[in-house]
Amino acid sequence: MSDYQPVLEATGVEKIYKQNVEHLTVLRGLDLRIDVAEQIAIIGSSGCGKSTLLHVLAGLDTPDAGAVSIDGQNLYQLSAAARGFLRAEKLGFVYQFHHLLAEFTAVENVAMPLLIARKPASQARRAAADLLTKVGLGDRLQHKPAELSGGERQRAAIARALINRPKLVVADEPTGNLDEETATYVYDQMLELNRELGTAFLIVTHDTRLAARMRSVYRLRGGRLHPETL
Repeated sequence: MSDYQPVLEATGVEKIYKQNVEHLTVLRGLDLRIDVAEQIAIIGSSGCGKSTLLHVLAGLDTPDAGAVSIDGQNLYQLSAAARGFLRAEKLGFVYQFHHLLAEFTAVENVAMPLLIARKPASQARRAAADLLTKVGLGDRLQHKPAELSGGERQRAAIARALINRPKLVVADEPTGNLDEETATYVYDQMLELNRELGTAFLIVTHDTRLAARMRSVYRLRGGRLHPETL
């Protein structure tokens, strides 16, 4: 691990859900450190809490105990507004479903976060076109989501996640809806961007073959992360 300040650090994280009179502990004293440009995959059985973990790490769901820091700032000591600003500045998100806006073109979808941040429209479009070209969609800039294949839509979603040059991209089953060949290609693109841009990637996946391509793999079991060799 690097001696530099980590991109993300979680210590002693706990998450408990109340079900009537019973309590279900999903995360139990969990620790994780992510350094610059790291590649981490998290695997585990269905229902073990992988998505809950991502939500807690990304500031979308408050833990019951422990701390989560992004770039040295404790997420849950910030106001909701400050937490949202930090999340928008430091994190990118990729989900199993691309969530592209149907009425906008690929370049408009990818430029959207910059436009929301009030960057000049011309600058946002140039940056979006550059990133789409990096993921092999330079000839699809003006196509709307319905005109793109599943793999193309997911690559556009990855470009959108990277448009603000975040320190960390959090991906929840990013290839879950893709066939094996397309999923492999999407992973290739993500790893290439990791090397080229220095962005760290934290990926939850059920696909152990793809997880094995990441530098570090952890299995979520019993509410904690355990190093895994695949």
